[in-house]
Amino acid sequence: MAVEWAPPAYAGFSGREGFDTPTVVALLVAAPVKAACLWLILRAPARGPLDRREKALRGLLYLAVADNLVLWYPIALLPDAVDTAFQLALWAAIDVLFLLVIRWRSGMLRAAAGAMFAVELVVMTDELLDDLDLPELGAAGNVAPILILGGVAGILITVIGQWRDGRWSRGTLTAGWLSVGVYALVLPLDILLDTIPGDGLAVSVLMEAVTLVSTVWIAATAREMPKEDRLADLPPARQRAIRVAVAAVAVLPVIAQIHPEQAAHLTHTGWSMGCYDRPSFGDLKPEERDAAFLCLARSRDGGVPPIFPDSLSDQGVLSYARALCRAKDRDEQTAILTRAGSARPAWGADPWDLVYVCPEIIGATHPELLRSTAEKKAASDAYLAERNASCRDPWPRTKGVVQATATYFLFADGDAGYLVHDPGDPAAGEAAERATDKVYDDSAGIGVARSAVLIGHVEDVIDLCLTVKALRTAPPRRTAGWDQVNEVPIVSRSGRLTVPEMGDGEVGAGAPMPNLAIAGKGRYRLRVYVRVGDAGEEHLVVVFPGASRKRVELKRWTAR
Repeated sequence: MAVEWAPPAYAGFSGREGFDTPTVVALLVAAPVKAACLWLILRAPARGPLDRREKALRGLLYLAVADNLVLWYPIALLPDAVDTAFQLALWAAIDVLFLLVIRWRSGMLRAAAGAMFAVELVVMTDELLDDLDLPELGAAGNVAPILILGGVAGILITVIGQWRDGRWSRGTLTAGWLSVGVYALVLPLDILLDTIPGDGLAVSVLMEAVTLVSTVWIAATAREMPKEDRLADLPPARQRAIRVAVAAVAVLPVIAQIHPEQAAHLTHTGWSMGCYDRPSFGDLKPEERDAAFLCLARSRDGGVPPIFPDSLSDQGVLSYARALCRAKDRDEQTAILTRAGSARPAWGADPWDLVYVCPEIIGATHPELLRSTAEKKAASDAYLAERNASCRDPWPRTKGVVQATATYFLFADGDAGYLVHDPGDPAAGEAAERATDKVYDDSAGIGVARSAVLIGHVEDVIDLCLTVKALRTAPPRRTAGWDQVNEVPIVSRSGRLTVPEMGDGEVGAGAPMPNLAIAGKGRYRLRVYVRVGDAGEEHLVVVFPGASRKRVELKRWTAR
């Protein structure tokens, strides 16, 4: 597997077209390099006593070598999260054992190595969280450069520790120094590969051969561990120089990741995982609220421009948002959004968005926005119970086989009324549409379309009291106390007739509605009583079996 003449499957190259001259030269150079590296890797380990930590480190290092040469292929067939978890567990154990086994001869050097190992493991943990679609630690946007910088610094400090320990040969240390160089050249070589015309296969072949140096260093580190050679104490001046170099290696990669405050830190965007749902304020922990607002502020849901531009940093977005909370009116909000570079400054910002940033300000005027999902549901249930309790059965002495009384909410713009329909009819949607079309042409405001009847409201109201009853026979034709009474035919094809209930939206009956088709499939008569009084608009719908297809007007509405 180390000597490979046929390259792996690169994009757009199958191996059948033949190689160009640079690729042939690269293969001829790579073959002996890989063969030499493989010979160095497979050398037998040195003999000598090892304690438990050293034995464990040797075994894990050889496992890392096997992963680089062989195990990567079967692991690549598994989900990405499995590979990332394996790498994280393997190198976490190796790094800990490096700290315990290598005789660092300097507490500062050991601390620097621990810091670099920690950076590398944090980035790998972030990769694992990303693969599992879990909330990340924050480094996901810069995984490649951080991982490379951490890898360079980690190998460099480890090789320095091996040099000061004295148990490893000059060849092993040389392989370690070369590994540092290979890691440092990963990004430049990737950029070079992108700029080379053609498929860049020659550079890829050489990169694969060169990266085996790291595997040689890992194998040599495991092989030479029993040696007992020690270095003499270094002069104080050289010790100080080493400390300065180690401190620079440890600190500079961290400094490189610190951006100026005005740089855009897009840790949350409108396309980030978890940004597709609007969480209730009361369901979030305090540390999660800023992230929720950043999702909303950069959302492009429905093709609407975001509140703030993508070029504005997280810190800038939150700063402008807090200024919006303190704005006195819409004009001041418009001015703030204009300064922020918003694509929609005239729209201002809504309190249900700003509540995540300044709950103490928004909550003073809109306390309902501070509720959790459970609190919202409890408040909604209490409101519905109160509204339903305000409606009374207009025929309390005439008991139906099934019946219900509730408030029917008509919040939808242009809502013509409410349906009594057969939801199990295969043509239920078409019947509802035809009933809606007919209601506007009917003098009584009732649209009939076989299995659907749409009953309109007679006044401009947002809700009405609705009572439905199912009787076995037709009730007396009494109209006293009602402003309008009409009777129409309706058909149940599935054995069901009911009124839509309020779901997640704002339209529908506020309480469960019964099945009014008490005789099963067949034809029914539907009588509608309507009146308007101090209690608002009231409707009584009575359904009973009947084969007649006639429409009967028992009492006509007279406008007041």
